Amino acid sequence: MIKLVRALCALVCTSAFLLAGAAAHAQGGKTEVLWLGQAAFKITTPKGKVIVIDPYLTKNPKTPEKYKDLNALGHVDLILVTHGHFDHTADLPALAKLTGAPVMLNADMGTTYDTLGLVPGKQMIRFNKSGPLQPLGPGITITMTHAEHSSEVVYTDPETKKRSVHPGGEPAGYIIKLENGFTIYHAGDTGVFGDMKFIGEYYKPDLALLPIGGHFTMDPVHAAYATRVLLKPKHVIPMHYGTFPPLKGTPAEFKKALGKTSTKVHAMNPGDALTF
Repeated sequence: MIKLVRALCALVCTSAFLLAGAAAHAQGGKTEVLWLGQAAFKITTPKGKVIVIDPYLTKNPKTPEKYKDLNALGHVDLILVTHGHFDHTADLPALAKLTGAPVMLNADMGTTYDTLGLVPGKQMIRFNKSGPLQPLGPGITITMTHAEHSSEVVYTDPETKKRSVHPGGEPAGYIIKLENGFTIYHAGDTGVFGDMKFIGEYYKPDLALLPIGGHFTMDPVHAAYATRVLLKPKHVIPMHYGTFPPLKGTPAEFKKALGKTSTKVHAMNPGDALTF
C-alpha cells in the first residue's frame, strides 16, 4: 500500500512538473514578425494569435508575389489599422471579409468605413488613444498612440467610378503587449514628436517598427534620433521606405545616423521573418 501511494505521488508530482514546464514554455514562447512591405506586418504571438497591421499587399510593388494572395496569410485573429491612406488600407475590406477578424482603428475612420459599407460596423472595434484594450482576451493588450501625420479615406464608387474623400480620423501608432510581456511599438506613419519619450519610458518597447523613408514620414536621421534619444528600444525594424520614389531613406543611412547604440537594427526584405 505504501509503495502504491509513493508511486501515485511520484506520478502526480511528475505530471505537475511537466504541466508547469509546458505552461512556462507557452508563456515564454517566441514571437514571429513577418514584414510584408511598406507598413504591413504579420505578427504571430507566443500563443499563436495572428495580428496583421496595415494590410497593403495585392498592389504593393514590394510585397512578395506569394502574399499578393491574401489566403497566404492563413488564419488572422486581429487586424490593426494606423490611418486611412491607401498604402495602409488597400486590402482591408477584402481581408476583413475573408478572415472575419475584428478590425481595430480610430473611431472616426471606423464610422466612415461603416457608412461606406467597406467593413461592417459590428466587425470593427472603434477606439481612441491611450485606452488599453484586450480584444483577444487577457494576455494581449493593444494601446493606440499619437502619430504625427494625416489621414483620409479616398473612396471610388464601384458603379459610377466617382472618387470622393471622407474623414479618416486621426493617424495613430500602436503599442502591442503580448502574452509573455514582449512589447512592440508600430509607429504608423509619423514624424518625430516629443511624446515618443513618454512611449519609451512608459511602455518600454522591446521592438520598434519605424518609418524611415522621409517625405511623408521620418527620414533616416529623424528616425535615428527617435530611436537613440526618445524610444531606446532593444530592437528596431525600419519600414515605409523604397516602395515609391519619394521614400528615399535607406536602412544604411539609418544605421549611419544611429551611430553607436545598444539598439539592434534589423534591416529586412519584404517577406522576411524574425523571431524574438
